[in-house]
Amino acid sequence: MDDATPQLDAEQEHDAKERTTVSALVVHEAIRKDGDEELERRAPALAWSGFAAGMSMGLSFVVEGLLRAHLPDASWRPLVVFLGYPFGFLLVIIGRQQLFTENTLTAVIPLLSRRDMKTLIAVMRLWAIVLAANLAGAHLFAWVIGNTPVLKPEVQHALAELAKEAAEVGFGAAIIRGVFAGWLIAMVVWMNAATNTGRFAIIVTLTYVVGLAGLTHIVAGSAEVLFLVLTGAKTWLSFMGGYFVPTLIGNILGGVALVSALNHAQVVAGKE
Repeated sequence: MDDATPQLDAEQEHDAKERTTVSALVVHEAIRKDGDEELERRAPALAWSGFAAGMSMGLSFVVEGLLRAHLPDASWRPLVVFLGYPFGFLLVIIGRQQLFTENTLTAVIPLLSRRDMKTLIAVMRLWAIVLAANLAGAHLFAWVIGNTPVLKPEVQHALAELAKEAAEVGFGAAIIRGVFAGWLIAMVVWMNAATNTGRFAIIVTLTYVVGLAGLTHIVAGSAEVLFLVLTGAKTWLSFMGGYFVPTLIGNILGGVALVSALNHAQVVAGKE
């Protein structure tokens, strides 16, 4: 041992280890194990969890609408309104519900580690079940808040305005905004695996940026645009072609390419 290295007693050594940043390898392995567990879950369990997540994500839309309905039309209003955007993510992530954009990281890490057909098929199965269940939950939620008196008329009006703003995006813009949204949501998963504290702050901060920047998210955004579809203000075709497809492409590219592949690459490179 280098003579210049300070000598620590057992308690100090323990404190030093507690303050050492978790390595990327450890984070990668934690996510890989979580991913393996998710890939092995039975389809009904995935579907019910995904359905619950779709419903929960709709609450982000509702909280935004409540804030917008009760705030004056001022330049600072969006800064407050989009504080409601993290609400659904908190319910989903802390409640361990299945959200498609989380699985662009969690499920892909095992695939990148093994690179076999069996794992690829398992990932495709997981994605299909969770995405369909997320959209089913978001669809039901959007129908309820748009076609029943569960919310006051002024709140429904605020929701319609928010939904129209979310839907006003071109195909190419939806893709690139989806890339950034997929990147940030996947980073929430990576950062939560790297720490045992501060999860609330991580979720709120990163998802708030997604909402405030108007980035496109396949579940949260679909809950908004489906509100227009189910109240007769937008067609299914315009939803699918104008929002769903480009957002899905962007979210997958952002989660898989910018987070899963790059973080996996740094771990593999570190082993060489």
